[in-house]
Amino acid sequence: MKQACIAAAVAGMLWIAVQGHSPEDSQDPPAATAQQGRGAGPQRGASAPGRQGGGQRANFPQQQRAPGDPAAIARGRALFGVHCTACHGADLRGGDQGGPNLLRSQIILTDRHGENMLPVIRDGRQGAVGTMPAFRLPEPDLLAIAEYIHTVMGQAGRQGRPPERDTPVELNVLVGDAAAGQRYFEKVCGRCHSASGDLRGVAARVVDARALQDLWVSGGLSGRGGGRGGGRGDEMSRVQVTVTSPGGAHVTGRLVRIDDFVVTIVQEDGVRRTFRRDGSIPKVEINDPLEPHRRLVLELADRDMHDVTAYLATLK
Repeated sequence: MKQACIAAAVAGMLWIAVQGHSPEDSQDPPAATAQQGRGAGPQRGASAPGRQGGGQRANFPQQQRAPGDPAAIARGRALFGVHCTACHGADLRGGDQGGPNLLRSQIILTDRHGENMLPVIRDGRQGAVGTMPAFRLPEPDLLAIAEYIHTVMGQAGRQGRPPERDTPVELNVLVGDAAAGQRYFEKVCGRCHSASGDLRGVAARVVDARALQDLWVSGGLSGRGGGRGGGRGDEMSRVQVTVTSPGGAHVTGRLVRIDDFVVTIVQEDGVRRTFRRDGSIPKVEINDPLEPHRRLVLELADRDMHDVTAYLATLK
C-alpha cells in the first residue's frame, strides 16, 4: 500500500510538470530579444526611423523627426547666416556678439514644429547674457530658420557637439549697398568716427568681411582680429570712472570692478583704489566710450548693418 501511494505521488508530479511546460516555452527566443540586456543597443550602422543623424541614439525631438523640405532648409540656412550667425555662431555654439549656445538650449531641444522658437525669434528675449532683438520676418522665413536649426540639431553629436561637416561654412556678408551704407555712416557714426581718420584703410587691415562687420558693430571687442581689443578685460580698460566723495574730492581712474557694494579703479600713476558704496554715496560717474555701440545693437536694422559693412569694405 505504501509503495502504491509513493508511485501515485510521483506520477502526479510528472503530470503537473508536463502540463506547466507549454510548447511556446520550448521555442528559442527571437534574435532581437536574445541580444537585449544591459549595455545592448542597435547594431553598428543602424539608425532609428525618422532620425536625421546616423550612428547615435535619438534622444530628443529633432533626432526623432523626419527630414524637412530641402528648399526650406536651404532658405533657413541663408537667413540664419544673415540674421543669427553674429550672435549664435555658424555652428550654433555661440558667436562673437555673445549669444548663447543653441545646441544646449532647452527651448530648441524641446521644440517640434517651431512652437518654442518662433515667439523668441519674432519677439526677442531678455536673456542672462544680453538682449536678443526681435526679427519682424514673414512667417515662412521664421519657419525656415526653425527648420534649418532642427536639421542641425538632428545631426548634432553627443554632449552638445555640432555635426561634422565635410567642408567649412562660407558665409558672404557683403550683400549690402555701399552708397546707402556711406549715408548711414555719415549720419550715425560720423560723430565719433571718420573714413579719412581712425577708419582709414580699415578694409586693408581687416580683410575678412565677417570680422569687419563684427569690428564696427561691437566697437572693436569682437576678438576676431583687426580690432583694438580682445575681450572683457580690454572693454573694462576703456571705461573711465570719477568717484566724488561726500567732501567733494574727485578721484578719476580706469575702471577695474564695480557692483552695488564697491567700485575699484586704477589711477594714472598705477595706484589701485577701492571705494565702498552705500547707495548713491560716493557719487560714481562712468564714461564708457562703447555705450553708443551697445545702444546701436538694439536698434540697428539688418539692412543698415550690411550696407555699412559694404561701405567699410571699400575703405582700402
